Amino acid sequence: MKKVSVISKLYRCVSHFLKKLLNFVTMRRLLTRLINRVLLSEPFTPVMGNEAEIHTQGRRRLVVGLGNPGMEGTRHSVGMAVLGALAARLGAADRWRGDKHVSGEVIVSETQHTQVVLLRPKLLMNINGVSVAKAASKYSIKPEDILLVHDDLDKPLGKIVIKHGGSARGHNGVRSCVDCLQTDVIPRLRVGIGRPAGGASVERHVLGRFSQEERRVLGSVLERSVDLLLSQLQLSQQDGRFPSSPAGGAQDAQKRKEGERPASPAPAHDPASAQS
Repeated sequence: MKKVSVISKLYRCVSHFLKKLLNFVTMRRLLTRLINRVLLSEPFTPVMGNEAEIHTQGRRRLVVGLGNPGMEGTRHSVGMAVLGALAARLGAADRWRGDKHVSGEVIVSETQHTQVVLLRPKLLMNINGVSVAKAASKYSIKPEDILLVHDDLDKPLGKIVIKHGGSARGHNGVRSCVDCLQTDVIPRLRVGIGRPAGGASVERHVLGRFSQEERRVLGSVLERSVDLLLSQLQLSQQDGRFPSSPAGGAQDAQKRKEGERPASPAPAHDPASAQS
């Protein structure tokens, strides 16, 4: 009888703890969303039609390195390292300039007849989306023409993957971008950093610097990441959008589903395969 009583008390304690934890996580997300809204002086409005055209042969593209300002050498800010490598490849590494209107540093360059805006947000990771939305508004760039570069815990160091829209998968910087841009269609380059070994703290791992052994691999990771970014930019110039990018992410897909009406069957069409 006592054994049942102890198990019952333990169950109640665990349930109470989980509820408290869930409330804490929920409140933190709500607080972050509120901060995003406050810092955005005006809600982001998607660019439509000719407003997206510029004085080049195509539309602008925005490439963003997500991270924390002042922590450029950490795993969590590997997106900034990739962006720095991209700027160097474009011969523009010395052209960073602060722009208070977008709360970040920018470079405007060109590759393959495509004008590319590089952005390093100067806000904390959890509110990077404010800087991204401001830059998208200033340069008249649609969310599907933005490419986020960020770290990925669930992939080992050396693994890089393009993801075409969808959920933030627990990444606070991506979640902020989705919230501020009001859509999840944004393509991303996910750079693996791996999970900590031996049950070490995840927070300490992502905010820590790469080990000496990891740095031996990092150079190759940055080089391959830049190669992939440039190939995406080149293909987006040809196709008018980042390759194989869907018409919308999960949020937009749901909206389309709700508005769908029965129609006669359309001819079969095989979309181009996307890298995943």
